[in-house]
Amino acid sequence: MNNSVSNTARLIGAGLRALLVLTIICGVLYPLAVTGIAQTLFNEEANGSEIKDKSGQVVGSSLIGQRYDLPKRNPDDPEEAARPDLRWFQPRPSNGLGSNSVNTRYSLILSGATNRSADNGAVNGQCTKHAEEGTLCAQVVAAKEAVIVDNSTAVHRVEPEDVPADAVTSSGSGLDPDISPEYAKLQVHRVAEQHRLDVKQVEKLVADHTTGRTLGFMGEPRVNVLELNIALKALARS
Repeated sequence: MNNSVSNTARLIGAGLRALLVLTIICGVLYPLAVTGIAQTLFNEEANGSEIKDKSGQVVGSSLIGQRYDLPKRNPDDPEEAARPDLRWFQPRPSNGLGSNSVNTRYSLILSGATNRSADNGAVNGQCTKHAEEGTLCAQVVAAKEAVIVDNSTAVHRVEPEDVPADAVTSSGSGLDPDISPEYAKLQVHRVAEQHRLDVKQVEKLVADHTTGRTLGFMGEPRVNVLELNIALKALARS
């Protein structure tokens, strides 16, 4: 009997010691080491890849896209469609985003995709203006028409074939911070007109903020919309 109690006590003691040691290693030392390495070697990334304006104020993250819309005519109307502020470069559409309906104390945006197939709403295999309302094809057609209208100016006409895919389709997350150089260039004339800038100045701004493929072969060239708009704001004020 005494041996049984002694063995049990020894096993419990060993288990508690192992629990204490593993708690210190995994719950204290390891998190501190990872946090220390991250803050030392990757300080910017570890703190959310924040982007600051010239005054030092945080205006967003280089990893999360944001919209540039005009204020609502009726702030209390949840059904009022957003109207893009044409003074700024616009990001990709965000049709896959959802609103927080579970915990309404917080104003949250739920990331996500539309989960619709590429031919959703297609008529005879093509997206046309006859696509059923609410389908992906209907959204793409409407978005394309809006891009053409919004970005055409008195001296520059946007043609349907000029509209790139990322101008009318959302990313998988709906929060893509980047657009293609083609979509950025398509917006140059409109932005230049809105800010009364020379087109070549805005074209240079886009070129300066175009990032090439990662390591030269991964991904596609891209333009971070937030960084571009911050630079545009500085240029317009100068």
